[in-house]
Amino acid sequence: MREYTSPDTFTVADRENAVLTVFAQAESNPDRVMYSRPENSGWVDVNAQDFAALVLGVAKGFIANGVESGDRIALLSATRFEWSLLDYAIWAAGCASVPIYDSSSPDQIRWIIEDSGAVAAVVETAEHAKSFEGDGTPYTLKRTLVIDQDAVGTLIKDGAAIDDSEVFKRVVALTAADLASLVYTSGTTGRPKGCVLTHRNFLSEVRALLAAPIGDVARPGNRALTFLPLAHVLARAVSLAMFEGGATQAHWSDFGSVTGQFERFEPNTILGVPRVFEKVRDGAAAKAAKGGKLQKTIFEFAESTAVAYSEAQDNGGPNAVLKAKRAVADKLVYAKLRAALGGDCWWAISGGGALMPSLGHFFRGMGVPVYEGYGLTESTAAHCVNVPGEQKIGTVGKPLGGHGVRVRDDGELELRGGVIFEGYWRNEKATAESLHDGWFRTGDLGEIDDEGYVTITGRTKDLLVTAGGKNVSPGPLEDRLRSHPIVSQAVVVGDGRPFIGVLLTLDESEFGKWKSANGRPSDATPADLQDDEQLRVEVQKAVDDANTTVSHTESIKKFVLLGQDLSEEGGELTATLKVKRNVVTERFADEIDGMYRKG
Repeated sequence: MREYTSPDTFTVADRENAVLTVFAQAESNPDRVMYSRPENSGWVDVNAQDFAALVLGVAKGFIANGVESGDRIALLSATRFEWSLLDYAIWAAGCASVPIYDSSSPDQIRWIIEDSGAVAAVVETAEHAKSFEGDGTPYTLKRTLVIDQDAVGTLIKDGAAIDDSEVFKRVVALTAADLASLVYTSGTTGRPKGCVLTHRNFLSEVRALLAAPIGDVARPGNRALTFLPLAHVLARAVSLAMFEGGATQAHWSDFGSVTGQFERFEPNTILGVPRVFEKVRDGAAAKAAKGGKLQKTIFEFAESTAVAYSEAQDNGGPNAVLKAKRAVADKLVYAKLRAALGGDCWWAISGGGALMPSLGHFFRGMGVPVYEGYGLTESTAAHCVNVPGEQKIGTVGKPLGGHGVRVRDDGELELRGGVIFEGYWRNEKATAESLHDGWFRTGDLGEIDDEGYVTITGRTKDLLVTAGGKNVSPGPLEDRLRSHPIVSQAVVVGDGRPFIGVLLTLDESEFGKWKSANGRPSDATPADLQDDEQLRVEVQKAVDDANTTVSHTESIKKFVLLGQDLSEEGGELTATLKVKRNVVTERFADEIDGMYRKG
């Protein structure tokens, strides 16, 4: 059994908690800008002293509404300033937060409320509040407030008569061992389970990040734009680290317009999931293609140069010719891409899924390295991460300080450290199955090299076993397929079947360009052209490319083009854009069966 543990780089005292930093920042650095709130075309700063006053006022409002220490309070909202404010205020009231994705269905919301036993809820919109109305309303809720209807102002008004000391009594009573949050798994398989995360878990994560070289970006005066869902533990943990480090944060929740906010806020770091970085690259390629043959050629030259330059950094360094080519590409392409990211982005962090190595080389070669990490809700976000000066593209880096990792004989990855959760809420059976002797069984397959770098190779639950007995991990094939411009999503199938197949969806932008170039009607949908011979030839190129990475018995023999893309709204993707494999295979069972009948 292979094992690697990074040395401790921080401490967490038993009497500490994750909300003390709010009042510590206000005491020692009252004028430090902690947040910038979007307003019209600019930003309004919120300093440490004002933020602490808001946290105190909202916490008093919760107390005035009868909330007791140890109670759970649900928080359902897209990423915005109020999310962070309410999260800290819930802690200041001595309570635990229960984050819920704003895209959750009414049934999912009710399940989380009932399972957690939340006594109050703060939601973003009046539409969200409707999920708590009518038959089946969770009986535990005493009150539901709406952010868009001034929930913050209402709570501050409610608590005006409460003495400040009532809040501080609850704050100092909180210990590192106390429940900080019930964070429900995204539910790619089955019903979400509540992960019990303590204040020690969050403080261990925050301090491990700040102690690592990547924590330099959280220094006072530096800027970070948070746009991933704060209900997801990755964005939340990084946001908490940014606050404790003293950096300035801004929030934005619309993926579609976030690139405009990069230019507006000029962040020093960007936290994203692989799909975000894929879209940045694909958007640049599409813009170049639209500009004509010359612009397309220039982009292809710049991309191949960036990849070659980055790869050379791992093999003795680039030669003079490659340096000269990169200098040209920088003036023609890279400088514009860096400007689109705000012009002052030191590096980016990617989590929540596998980043294609070619994409990692592209970004590093153009001057904005993307440091890939790995973790789960059960590990309070990042357990391993690549860092400046110690990056191995294709791996998820080494364990952070104080964290351990090992690989069982069957290839499954296990984790240990102060970030590992206490167990699943009210689910002793699941807890016993996942935790033993201080180690957490991740369900992921992985490898550890001689220097401690971890590579994720698949999921134990996702492993497909063909009728011929061949074990196939679908993840690497799917990642490679999604790297092709015309492919949006890929779901590899074949469990118990005679061969490996795949369900594919088309990228909307690339599909539009393909129709224009091949004389197809502009209003034709993927469903209209599912059996179009020329389109299938184009898609087959992506399949052939993916097949070069596996053996013949593991290769994809057939594919089906779906008539529409997978989406979060449709229930096929999680809020962090992971495919819900069980939902997709059930929803498209007829298409899968048809593929094998034809085969």
